Amino acid sequence: MDAKRLVKAMSEFLAAQQALSFSYDATLEVVTPEDQILGLASSGKVVVNRPDKIHATRAGGFADVVMSFDGKTLTILGKNLNQYTQVEIPGSIDHLVDVLRDKYGRPLPAADLLLSNSYDVLMEGVEDIKDLGSGVIGGVECDSLAFRSNEVDWQIWIAHGDKPYPCRYVITSKRVPNGPSYSIQFSDWKTGNAVTAAGFAFKNTSKASKIKIEELKGTGDLPEHFTTGEKK
Repeated sequence: MDAKRLVKAMSEFLAAQQALSFSYDATLEVVTPEDQILGLASSGKVVVNRPDKIHATRAGGFADVVMSFDGKTLTILGKNLNQYTQVEIPGSIDHLVDVLRDKYGRPLPAADLLLSNSYDVLMEGVEDIKDLGSGVIGGVECDSLAFRSNEVDWQIWIAHGDKPYPCRYVITSKRVPNGPSYSIQFSDWKTGNAVTAAGFAFKNTSKASKIKIEELKGTGDLPEHFTTGEKK
């Protein structure tokens, strides 16, 4: 199917880039006990140097976070708190993504798309595929594709041409009533020599205090005053 071919081409293009960077704007939706859907907006930049280095920033209304990984040590700096934590997670970016999500509950922005086998991960459990034709994101003409699995619906817009990078990616949960979504829109994609070099090793220039990862509050996707679960 053409939609699968387009996603595979995107996956292979991203995986083939030794160095890449992009800026993003993301919206995480949450559903209140009163069934109101609220959107929490943030933006940032990600720099990747395969196979094992990544630098990511995320600024929202309640958090200003810098995450850096040099192939051995992950550092998360809460700039708004002037506190940081470090965890030894030696290995590839793929391994880092898994550990952050599964062990620490801290998914990286658009992590699925950065994996070396992103096509396999994206297509897992897909039951329905729709090719919606062309769309335009940020002035760029894209292929608009929609997919359904048992747990999520997701949609992706992939740029036309010989650089099929993703322009927007939206994941909607089917396990939560009212289907809250996470959407991320990309801009300023750069690859190869055009990527501005990032410092992947942490330098504590702000004299931040070091704490344990479980003590680092105010750096997650939700504000601290948000509670998950049932209504109190």
